[in-house]
Amino acid sequence: MDPLRDLPMGFGMALVQNQSAMEAFSSMTPEQQQAIISQTHRVHSKEEMQTLVESIVR
Repeated sequence: MDPLRDLPMGFGMALVQNQSAMEAFSSMTPEQQQAIISQTHRVHSKEEMQTLVESIVR
């Protein structure tokens, strides 16, 4: 799986809206990226997704 190409739609949309998070995610190892992607499966709202994306740069 190519995490940058096969992102869950909501996560990809949230990343596009946060350039810092997108850059941070892109610089992660594949294992780190997969760990973040796994977390997206527990997200149930747009607000939760935004919080997850914001946590990438913290």
